[in-house]
Amino acid sequence: MDRPPVALSAPGKVLLAGGYLVLDREHTGLVFGLDARMHVHVHKLPTSTGILLSEIVVRSPQFKEAEWRYGYRETEDKGGIEVTQLKGHTTSTQSRNKFVETALAYALSYVSVVSDTTIGSASITILADTDYYSHSGSTNCTRPTRFVDFNVPLTEAHKTGLGSSAALVTAFTAAVLTHYLDKDQLALHSESGRTRLHNIAQAAHCAAQGKVGSGFDVAAAVYGSCVYRRFSPSVLEELGGVGSLGFCERLKAVVEDSNSLKKWDMQIDKSAAVMPHGLGLLMCDVDCGSESVGLAKKVLSWRKDNPEEAALLWAALQKGNEELARELQRLSRECGDVLRDYGNLGDVILTIRSLIREMSAKAEVPIEPKVQTDLLDACCKISGVVGGVVPGAGGFDAIALLVQDEALPSLEEFLRSYTTAKGHGRQSGIGKVRLLGVKQEMEGLRVEESSTYADWITRSHSETPESIAPLS
Repeated sequence: MDRPPVALSAPGKVLLAGGYLVLDREHTGLVFGLDARMHVHVHKLPTSTGILLSEIVVRSPQFKEAEWRYGYRETEDKGGIEVTQLKGHTTSTQSRNKFVETALAYALSYVSVVSDTTIGSASITILADTDYYSHSGSTNCTRPTRFVDFNVPLTEAHKTGLGSSAALVTAFTAAVLTHYLDKDQLALHSESGRTRLHNIAQAAHCAAQGKVGSGFDVAAAVYGSCVYRRFSPSVLEELGGVGSLGFCERLKAVVEDSNSLKKWDMQIDKSAAVMPHGLGLLMCDVDCGSESVGLAKKVLSWRKDNPEEAALLWAALQKGNEELARELQRLSRECGDVLRDYGNLGDVILTIRSLIREMSAKAEVPIEPKVQTDLLDACCKISGVVGGVVPGAGGFDAIALLVQDEALPSLEEFLRSYTTAKGHGRQSGIGKVRLLGVKQEMEGLRVEESSTYADWITRSHSETPESIAPLS
């Protein structure tokens, strides 16, 4: 049976409060989804009559040399579906994409254990909304779409820190599952369907990263904005890898939460993450992304060596983070166009920033680097800019600002001429500063109209039956 094309998207994220704390179940994080989305479109791979392929082609046409071809096979002893990158094709990249490869293997393995569906060949297209990357090298794109040609290899693209890997794994996994499974086998509009997607996306994302993270980014990709308390890492610790004995059955138990001894225990409170009318969460890109993994290792090492001092600091930050969420809720309850007083909200943010800088100094890591401090302080002097933080793990990723709607023109004008002092950032500075075209997004995973992507799918390849040969 030919299955119709499917398309899904998942939002980016910003951890407005709870960086490092969210790694522990004792603490929470206030995470907002962003309306910058990762999009994944799946359709059947056409072949000539009589030709059967076991091949899945994945393309990311906004980047140069971004095509991955995979063969797939069922392993012995219920080990799941193993995918192998095929590198002989002239258009395919030789580099691995661990997030795509892992998400594909996990999704196909789950399909194989819950359905008798034949896993046929497929063509998968990945598209990213513009603001996931600093796109100074992009070509002028006149097509009336939300996507641009970044005009660089994926390995050379500068991320803005909006959670592209989690959004990608979530949208990719959802699209593959939706393509191969019937609606009665997985209904993503239902609570149980979303829960299963969350569980398998968390498992795949952790496997691709090589560690069990907090999962707030995947939770935001599935559910949207929320206050998040992480799951116990033990849920995934004995899952093993694709190809290992009995992997399929263990994966099924993890996805469907059927192991009574290791239950998913994350807490996701969507009602606690709100934004007052007239106030927006905006992101300011400094074109100099950082790897959060290195920062986290140093912070956690300091915490381990200084448990009593760290406990006091973590408790103070948790209190500040809870006050931030409560103040946003209080302001949201004020009715109509009443003139809101954001003074207390600004004070709460300043307190959190002070505690983060204390953590940064004690752990000797640049959670809020000097150039970011200067930028935040300068932005907050503009009337209507309530406050801002270096979100998540910190570093040189995009900063987050809470801005009243009427202050947006003044902020944009200020940033057009903003420069940083040389020698205070990485290399000669933090680069060009620009306001990203994103804001908070309450919605999580979303089903999209397949025709939206027709132009880019046509542009990325020409899959005629004559152009595809059987595997040797």
